[in-house]
Amino acid sequence: MRDPRRWWILAVLCLSVLVLMIDSTVLNLAIPSLMTDLGATTSDVQWILDAYVLVFAGLLLTAGSLSDRYGRRLMLLVGLAVFGAASLLAVASTEPWHLIAARAVMGVGGAVLMPSTLSIMMTVFDEEERRKAMAAWATTSMVAVVLGPTLGGFLLQHYGWGSVFLINVPVAALAIVAALVLMPETKGQSSRKVDLVGVVLSIAALTSTVYVIIEREWNVPVIALAVVAWAAFVWWERRSAHPMLPLAVFRSRDFTGTCFTLLLMVFGMGAVLLMLTQYLQFVLGYEPMQAGLALLPYAVAAAVFNGVGAGLGKKVSNKTLIVAGLLVMAGAFAILATGSGYLPVLVSMLVMGIGGGLAGPAAYASIMNAIPLEHAGVGSAMNDTLQQVGMAVSIAVLGSVLAGVFGANMPGDAPAAARDSIGAAFQLGLAEPAKEAFTTAMATGSWISAGFSVAAALLGLALLRSRKPQAQEAVLQSS
Repeated sequence: MRDPRRWWILAVLCLSVLVLMIDSTVLNLAIPSLMTDLGATTSDVQWILDAYVLVFAGLLLTAGSLSDRYGRRLMLLVGLAVFGAASLLAVASTEPWHLIAARAVMGVGGAVLMPSTLSIMMTVFDEEERRKAMAAWATTSMVAVVLGPTLGGFLLQHYGWGSVFLINVPVAALAIVAALVLMPETKGQSSRKVDLVGVVLSIAALTSTVYVIIEREWNVPVIALAVVAWAAFVWWERRSAHPMLPLAVFRSRDFTGTCFTLLLMVFGMGAVLLMLTQYLQFVLGYEPMQAGLALLPYAVAAAVFNGVGAGLGKKVSNKTLIVAGLLVMAGAFAILATGSGYLPVLVSMLVMGIGGGLAGPAAYASIMNAIPLEHAGVGSAMNDTLQQVGMAVSIAVLGSVLAGVFGANMPGDAPAAARDSIGAAFQLGLAEPAKEAFTTAMATGSWISAGFSVAAALLGLALLRSRKPQAQEAVLQSS
């Protein structure tokens, strides 16, 4: 029997996702203010972004496993409380390292609550309604893109960068109250033992991997730790009576193919807001509020086509939707790379929203349908981990490309600070050469994103099956 509260429950889950997504969207918009008010360097800004990602990605699999064991609503509530409290700490920051530390604590809260959202949805909705609910869940991210820049731009112009963290608190509080009132507790097999060895190894493996990606250096001890931790994790999970991650799901071409495809897709998309927020404010001279409004077309297009993609998913294979969406996204990046001014930005965002709306829900459905419901928390965490790792790689690699190309295109006699940061270049009176250099850098980054989107489409074409993915529980039971 269908739960009569299921749509209200979905609203609570979407509100929980909203608080995370608004934060990340607003933070990108606040980058110029952080550079000016806190004296944050380009490196500081990347760590303000990546401290959250490092902790979030490192704890996701563990949090997903614990939610299956102890209760998904419980973990959702704990995560919201930690995230809201850490947001208050962020408001009080007076140095870049203060904000980096607060972001790390926010990463703990985000990691605890995020896997519960998709896993609760999988247990509350039956197969007939699940894709529609998943599209609504994905659309929430697009709503955050609407609310984040618009509300964030208003706050930045009138109240300063600290206010962009303060808005997390009432949203988190509202989600907590709604979850307590409306949401039942759901668990996997509560008799399953916690895989403590798997927990330790997964944290070590994911954290060290993301750290190497963020640092972008051949740190031999950390790389060795990552390799050893991953090898030990796989070895242990294959032999554990109660594994936190059922490795048998990787036998499914749909699951494995979608994982790699999603990783490449997120890599291509990850740094787009990092580029556009600086381009709109520094190069085009938009105020924060204007920059937020200028990003709305992407949110609208993606929200509409998330619904379209969910409807098509009943008639068209996930493979077709994923590949088509990725190729459309590649075209969007090509438009962004070849134009200047706001019109190419507008067109590229509309096209990008269409592509993301087609590919996103199909990719999430393909991954989650391969995981039995008792492991829904881990399945949700796997989806989130792929996106966070892809985001970390994108910010690290494309952020370095942006900085490198920007510096190479600045005048040779420009001070080192001006070659390192467009914000510093403006403060030193080098606005015009900085605008030209950043436009060139963004075009280079956009071509790289287009290339990875095409690569993801080709990978999906080769690995995914031309049918709707089916749950892989039978495979797990026979393993």
